[in-house]
Amino acid sequence: MSSATAADYGWIRSPRSFFAYALEIGYTLTLVRGVSPAQLLHIAGAEPRGVCEDLHAFIGEHNDFLDGFEKWPDAFLAGAFTVPGEGGDWALALDFGGDLGIRPDIMEALSATTRAVSHSSNGGKPMDFFHWYEDGELRTTFEWPADRTGSTPDALNPLMLRVGLDPSGDEDPDVDTKAAVLALTERLTGVRLTEELLATAEFHVGAVPEEPVRHTEHRPPSTGSVTRP
Repeated sequence: MSSATAADYGWIRSPRSFFAYALEIGYTLTLVRGVSPAQLLHIAGAEPRGVCEDLHAFIGEHNDFLDGFEKWPDAFLAGAFTVPGEGGDWALALDFGGDLGIRPDIMEALSATTRAVSHSSNGGKPMDFFHWYEDGELRTTFEWPADRTGSTPDALNPLMLRVGLDPSGDEDPDVDTKAAVLALTERLTGVRLTEELLATAEFHVGAVPEEPVRHTEHRPPSTGSVTRP
């Protein structure tokens, strides 16, 4: 099991990091066990838009996509790639200014027989969210560590304490809450997120509609039993 803490994710605050861009304009990052990038985008109702060879190309594609609209578009771009993690391969999906990892319709469908974890920021406004889904159910979600909801809002409390998040709300001013959320995500997925991993990944890209789509049965073969936190 991962032993990640907030200290392992201090790199996200570097002004040269892509995360500076993500935090400025808003992002969601979603991890789903046992699905491929193509399956993830299909479940999200995305229209395929090819492959970007790396993160720089994906950011460029995102900007070009926005430039094609006079007003805010009724869809957003998401890019996905495969990463190794606990229990097998995971699909990692990233979008800027979208809400793939926030929308219940998408997250419930993605996690129907597996685990899905996401975290997000809406950019300039101080709103950051974490979501953990299991077997189609929202288990724990929070904006602030002490303000948790879901079917099992206290299930992650021991892990939260280990990464630097205090479920009681007594926050340590020396702990970067966003970095701690990334560490919590690693604890639940086994996926170590690094600057190099994101920078060099080949992104399968799709345009996800803002309005929910009707989901049909989609699950891939099981990749093994779910490990509970």
